[in-house]
Amino acid sequence: MSSSPFSTDTATLIPEVAQLMVTALNLDIQPSDIAPDAPLYGEGLGLDSIDILEVALAVSKKYGFQLRADDEGKAAIYASLRNLTQHIATHRTT
Repeated sequence: MSSSPFSTDTATLIPEVAQLMVTALNLDIQPSDIAPDAPLYGEGLGLDSIDILEVALAVSKKYGFQLRADDEGKAAIYASLRNLTQHIATHRTT
């Protein structure tokens, strides 16, 4: 369990992060249409590197920590909505 006072159960945070992605990327889908375990890149949601940068910026603004291009394990962080949400739940400051 994380020591962050803002840690939230991943299951309850997933819809919030999905909404953040839909809003940040102006996606023409409902947040609930993003499968938690589907890939964000390629065949899943179809995001590209520019989209990921937009998501990183939105996450930084909302949750108070930086997702950097040189983060170790960034491929795993962005592998799915669930992975991204778990990373946010662990590292968020707001």
